[in-house]
Amino acid sequence: MLTANDLRSYILDGLPSDHVEVRGDDGQHFEAVIVSPQFTGKSMVQQHQLVYGALGQRMRSEIHALSIRTFTPDAWLIHQ
Repeated sequence: MLTANDLRSYILDGLPSDHVEVRGDDGQHFEAVIVSPQFTGKSMVQQHQLVYGALGQRMRSEIHALSIRTFTPDAWLIHQ
């Protein structure tokens, strides 16, 4: 069964990130907060596409539902 830590590792392996927090305990439904400099200058859709790209085929097979909140490092500083 996929864990939140597994998902966090997959994101970190595929996307340079300053902060990744993943929650979810049923193995299928997850919530992620991701802070990456790669998001700078990109639309929300483009940011989410970067996350989906980092997860690859897992989005079609292992992950049933993923809620994503993305931030640039500057936006994260303001958010906190």
